[in-house]
Amino acid sequence: MNLLLWRHADAAEGNPDISRPLTARGVKQAQRMAHWLDQHAPANLRVLTSPAVRTRQTVEAWDHSYEVSEDVGLDATPHSILEAAGWPDAGGSVLVVGHQPTLGEVASILLRDEASALSFKKGALWWFQIRERNGEMQTVLKTVINADLI
Repeated sequence: MNLLLWRHADAAEGNPDISRPLTARGVKQAQRMAHWLDQHAPANLRVLTSPAVRTRQTVEAWDHSYEVSEDVGLDATPHSILEAAGWPDAGGSVLVVGHQPTLGEVASILLRDEASALSFKKGALWWFQIRERNGEMQTVLKTVINADLI
């Protein structure tokens, strides 16, 4: 199974939090990552996004269908994200477009088996893969992409 975690791109400050739109910089970050995904995303990718405006605008930069899910939204927990994605048993590939610090907590659980938060740059994507090696399941960090460096 592949699990891709994409933090929303740069967003404006303001309230209510759920309504914050992308900045001009954020639109460019989302477009750069969308171009990268066009070239590298796994086939048959299921996409889940937070209901927040900034996450929907981030994923809409990419011409791909997506599902809005509270399970990956502003009040998500690492457990709700992993469950919504079906990690690690669902098979296939899932992209989650969400928020810090929760995405960083998911990454920490996958890499270190602890829920401390790792820092995700705005617009960045982390790609994890589960595989079997010598009869043991392993989590592999396949890549980390910073949108500003694409």
